[in-house]
Amino acid sequence: MTPEERQRLERERAPLVFITGASSGIGRALAEAYAARGWRLALVARRAEAIQAWLDEAGIGPEQVQVHAADVRDREAIVAAGMRCLIEQGLPDVVIANAGISVGIDTAEREDLAVLEDLYATNVVGMAATFHPFIRPMRLARRGTLVGMASVAAIRGLPGHGGYCGSKAAVVSYCESLRIELRSDGIRVVTLLPGFVDTPLTRGNRYAMPFLLSPREFARRALPVIDRGRRHAVIPWPMGVLTVLMRWLPRRLWDRLTAGRGRKQRRGDPG
Repeated sequence: MTPEERQRLERERAPLVFITGASSGIGRALAEAYAARGWRLALVARRAEAIQAWLDEAGIGPEQVQVHAADVRDREAIVAAGMRCLIEQGLPDVVIANAGISVGIDTAEREDLAVLEDLYATNVVGMAATFHPFIRPMRLARRGTLVGMASVAAIRGLPGHGGYCGSKAAVVSYCESLRIELRSDGIRVVTLLPGFVDTPLTRGNRYAMPFLLSPREFARRALPVIDRGRRHAVIPWPMGVLTVLMRWLPRRLWDRLTAGRGRKQRRGDPG
């Protein structure tokens, strides 16, 4: 066997990760971390050209990665991307439903009902559509890890943030249900709850963001959690301690503490 044939065989045997929302932020950082491990990549985003730009910059070639242009709100498109991955790259070892949006809403404003619909379509239904193509093949293979990206915002409601908090709380419950459904099939379901991560989604926040992480630091901490198949993990751990306190605070005290907190920007608000 020639060295070139040996390298090609090693590439084909390398594990595979499928990541949505891979054009920036946490998704891109996770892709970079897996690429550094030598994994093959299936990367999905609305802006496929943004993915390709940093792949070119990083020198990651088509022998290691396949890029899919798809919006997770378009169920047919994201399912088609998953099917293409199965056909052309094989069954992923890890599927990370990372794509998400964060925007404030005011229920008194009629146009914000459409924003609420977008939040759930992206953060919840988009996650289910991402997982859907892989569940039957994973059951047959009796292996695989599905990773849902929730948020510490799932723990308690925050002013102006009802759509995002509600959608991420739905993610936590959905992933828990899925984990129980699939536990006898050899499939692991991991729920990640990031604290504050410096991404385009958080840079307009009008409030303090304790324990702020860079996307790369978040990815560095997340990969061992995914490797171990932990059911539920808050990253970073000090935020996990804070979420325990948040969960157990009496409702009256929580309301008082958060009443004056800055509201999340609505769609179209000035920066």
